[in-house]
Amino acid sequence: MNSRASLTPTHLLLALGFLACGGEVESDPTADLVLHNGKIVTMDPGVPVGTALAITGDRVSWVGEESHVERWIDSDTEVIDLAGRLAVPGLIEGHAHFVGLGEALAGVDLLDTQSWDEVLARVEQATRELPPGTWIVGRGWHQSKWDTPASPSVRGFPGHDALSAVSPDHPVALGHASGHAILANARAMREAGVDRTTPSPPGGEILHYEDGSPSGVFIENAEDLIDGAFARWLEQLPETRRRERLREQIRLANDEALRNGITTFQDAGASPEEIEAYHAAIAADELDVRLWVMLSEAYATPENLERLRHTDDPTHRLMVRAIKAYSDGALGSRGAWLLEPYADDPGNTGLNTVPMPRIRAVADTALMHGYQLCTHAIGDRANREVLDVYEAALAANPDAALDARFRIEHAQILHPDDVQRFASLGVIAAMQGIHAVSDGPWTPERLGEERTNERAFPFRNLLDAGVVVMNGTDAPVERVDPIASYSGAVTGLTSDGEVFVPHHLMTREEGLRSYTISAAYGAHEEDNRGSLTPGKLADVTVLSRDILTVPDEQVAGAKPVMTIVGGRIVWEAEGTEAEE
Repeated sequence: MNSRASLTPTHLLLALGFLACGGEVESDPTADLVLHNGKIVTMDPGVPVGTALAITGDRVSWVGEESHVERWIDSDTEVIDLAGRLAVPGLIEGHAHFVGLGEALAGVDLLDTQSWDEVLARVEQATRELPPGTWIVGRGWHQSKWDTPASPSVRGFPGHDALSAVSPDHPVALGHASGHAILANARAMREAGVDRTTPSPPGGEILHYEDGSPSGVFIENAEDLIDGAFARWLEQLPETRRRERLREQIRLANDEALRNGITTFQDAGASPEEIEAYHAAIAADELDVRLWVMLSEAYATPENLERLRHTDDPTHRLMVRAIKAYSDGALGSRGAWLLEPYADDPGNTGLNTVPMPRIRAVADTALMHGYQLCTHAIGDRANREVLDVYEAALAANPDAALDARFRIEHAQILHPDDVQRFASLGVIAAMQGIHAVSDGPWTPERLGEERTNERAFPFRNLLDAGVVVMNGTDAPVERVDPIASYSGAVTGLTSDGEVFVPHHLMTREEGLRSYTISAAYGAHEEDNRGSLTPGKLADVTVLSRDILTVPDEQVAGAKPVMTIVGGRIVWEAEGTEAEE
């Protein structure tokens, strides 16, 4: 555990008798933890800004000015001098993949690779560290970010030849940064039973060389062929090894989230096995970050929805009451489902990965069982089709629809005609500003300039229409770095230094809302987190810079220096990490 202090809870009835002017409790004040001499931005209009904050037990007890903080301090109070730094409500990761993040951290990290040669070198190093026959799994490559294209290639994607040459004795599966394509070597394809006669499955595509042999690239649902072979290998491992592997992935993801200032992590698609592992990690006191979990649609049977539902945890460590579905792929792999063809692939409009009647059935099931439905939709056609499904399902279930808060995950490319539909249907847009940072330089290649300017990352249009917009990183697609995602949404500064679609940006305050109170609303959790309101959970993120006021070019450089969950300091920067 990373807790710096063992706090002594003093159980006050914090929810009663607050003085609105100062956010105080009408009783003799006492606090277990006090933060002072800083800038406290609460996201609560009652007391929007203070310089000090008092925490009692796991709850915020007071926010106000420095001149009034002394009366909250006694001999048992831990006092933290913020030295002028910014403290905000604990950042909520609005869409990422918890076990996927842990798996990526444990595997071959390819996110920062600038060339095909770098990818090959990292895989070759892994072959020297693992016994022959062991699967090598990596993630993060993106051909559009390389300084030189790979050769041979198919539609811009690298072929497997060089990869197979450096890893003849290990099956290798390397996930695209988007998570919507896999590059497999020859050994992995053999274990998957893939050859030139293997057909592409519905909603997926196997890319082939001109001679008809598979190139090693598997897009969207075709990934299942390689994933299935990997799953069969895992099943052969001893059960204790599989459990330990999952436990390690959870530990790695937990630590990485806390280092990045995240106090609640919304997990975008988990299996029953993973949810059970989360319960075990909490019982063993191995999980500090709070988890809000979407059950993957493949497991969303009525029996599982009832068995796995978890909404009454008094510690608010785990919530399970949402379903994750998919409607299309990703823009980078040209799998996003578009209304018109890709500018750089005129015969292609992307892929519908799950038939819409099936998503409609899931929507009806979700409403029947009191679950939110969160559907991945990136392309403008995918978003329109999902909105059509939501509209029909909500109309057919009017009582359950009153506070359904269905979500569209990503909402990356939207036709203007569909923006207002989000608001009228009460659909939440769970977006990722960090994708604008990394995708911005090449999005016009996929869509053309006009379509990009009109439809790509339309934060402003959605907010102006009254839509609740959340933010996240989609880790391990990107680094689990909320400040980078915030910067992408409010400054538009991309990896090449240009400002991407400046007319679609959020304000600084809107960006902070997207990572705090709006993200809490998007999970039915605004009553207990998302703002530093007395009586709410004492989840706090302290940052090295004031991201609300520094120049645009300095926003992304802000770093978390302290993460507090439920009044406990669970991570704190040390040495140069804490310096600014």
